[in-house]
This record gives sequence, C-alpha cells and structure tokens, in this order.
Amino acid sequence: MTQSITEWLQHNRLTVVAVDTVGGRLRLRNEAEACTDFHCGEETVVTTEDGAADLGAINAGDIVKIEAAGGRAQRIVVVRRVWDELTSPEF
Repeated sequence: MTQSITEWLQHNRLTVVAVDTVGGRLRLRNEAEACTDFHCGEETVVTTEDGAADLGAINAGDIVKIEAAGGRAQRIVVVRRVWDELTSPEF
C-alpha cells in the first residue's frame, strides 16, 4: 500500500518533549505518543529556518524530522516551530 504525503508526514514528524543541551539529549514523541531519547554529539547537525544551528536552537513543542544511527542523532531538521504549531488552523 502506498502512503500519501500526509500519512508520511504524520508518521515521520516528531514533537520535541524536552531538550537537554548540557547532556546532549533530545526527548521526542511520535504520533503514537511514545517517547524516545536521542543522544546528540558534536557531529549532530541541526537545521532550522535560519540555517545550521546547535541543539540550543530547538524548543520543546517544535516539530522535527530526525536521521539517527545507533540511538544517536546525526541530523535534526526543524520542520515547524512550536509558535507556528499553536497558531495553525489545525490547532
């Protein structure tokens, strides 16, 4: 069965629950309300609407897409900011 783009986005978008910049950890929640912790290191690339950033640029409530290997985040893309999410017509 082929997924629609909407189904793919819902399945692959994660909500940031907490950011620990000192410990280099990110807690994310998926559509099933299950949380997963990812470890982030110096090699983790964070991309926001302003370009490359660090873990401190991510906020609880942001919607992200993540590429990970072995429980470590390799690349984090901020898809939608929490303040945009709260003002969307979907909310």
